Amino acid sequence: QVQLVESGGGLVQAGGSLRLSCAASGRTFSSFAMGWFRRAPGKEREFVSAISRSGYNTRYADSVKGRFTISRDNAKNTVYLQMNTLKPEDTAVYYCAAAYSPAAGWVQYEYDYWGQGTQVTVSS
Repeated sequence: QVQLVESGGGLVQAGGSLRLSCAASGRTFSSFAMGWFRRAPGKEREFVSAISRSGYNTRYADSVKGRFTISRDNAKNTVYLQMNTLKPEDTAVYYCAAAYSPAAGWVQYEYDYWGQGTQVTVSS
């Protein structure tokens, strides 16, 4: 079992930045690829970014490429999502997820554990 707790969400103006964190506990963090997803109001949950368990491979949705950066610190059992140049359309609940696999991507059923989410609101 893995517990995931997101933090770092909040209210920010368009053009601003936030850094989300996801702290993991339970099983060996470095055994899991990690991902970030988001659900905007009235929309389905969608893929944002993923990182392999080594940290060497990353993936991004086209909508965030060049603005968001995913990283992980296996010594701290934490994955991060640095979000820059935020837009109102980035407003969503952001979820982190863990996949017991060397790498994972946009397919949600690849992920075995999910956090409760953290709200990000970008005002125009």
